[in-house]
Amino acid sequence: MNTPRFQMQLVVITGMSGSGKSVALHALEDSGFYCVDNLPPELLESFVAVAQEHRTERVAVAIDVRSANALPGLPAHIRKIRQGGQPLIILFLDATNDALVRRFSETRRMHPLSLKNTPDQSHALIEAIELERELLADLRERALVIDTSMRRASHLRSEVKKLLDHDPSRLTLVFESFAFKRGIPMDADFVFDVRMLPNPHYEPELRPLTGLDGPVADFLSLEPAVQDMQVQITNFLNHWLPAMVRDHRSYVTVGIGCTGGQHRSVYLVEELGQHFSAKWAVQRRHRELDALKPAKY
Repeated sequence: MNTPRFQMQLVVITGMSGSGKSVALHALEDSGFYCVDNLPPELLESFVAVAQEHRTERVAVAIDVRSANALPGLPAHIRKIRQGGQPLIILFLDATNDALVRRFSETRRMHPLSLKNTPDQSHALIEAIELERELLADLRERALVIDTSMRRASHLRSEVKKLLDHDPSRLTLVFESFAFKRGIPMDADFVFDVRMLPNPHYEPELRPLTGLDGPVADFLSLEPAVQDMQVQITNFLNHWLPAMVRDHRSYVTVGIGCTGGQHRSVYLVEELGQHFSAKWAVQRRHRELDALKPAKY
């Protein structure tokens, strides 16, 4: 492909069936993107060329396992587009098997890879999900991953808009607090366990508060073990982030987990986010706290 006359904002949305790709695509459409769903991978280069010719500034394309036969060729098409001078972001929506099974069961939809007329539909669904993971594994490695297992549609829409509102030439660090009892986020590149740190939960006056509140922050800031953990995580990231930039990574998600995702992990996400914002673009998420927020439509 020839060098384009201008660089549009191009997003390729992919991921697991039932993970929220339609929600993400609609969020971008609401933000002014020209959106196309279920584009065959072999048409991607031609479509991008036409969009460039018409000077379309913001374009989003959804490609997934519905084009299973042509899916293995998608990384090559993406590589050619980038070699032609057009940057793009691959957004991969994912969720746990349990979450996907629950969603398909609730909507009574057929998975694109499910075999019809199979006696044990539950077993067939799980097999289809596992096959889809295998087909998409290579693509997932190249993408920005969003774990939608515990996200409402309204929060996912906000998250997609926020993630794409950044300078693509600058690394974006996403710090996310979570509770180990509810599982590790699937989109985390690094996970740090801080459950061994002093827990404000056992202080009656601090129990109902969160790491966003001053009394909890004051309590944790005076604990040497908390400060040691913060310094060690900072040193680790300072050492490895430059290598990830050299590997052309645009996003790095750092998960900080404690027991309930309310005090220690939230505090450290805020502190680390503030520290690293001096050098990198930073976003902060609090999975368990965000889940309690009222939905906005």
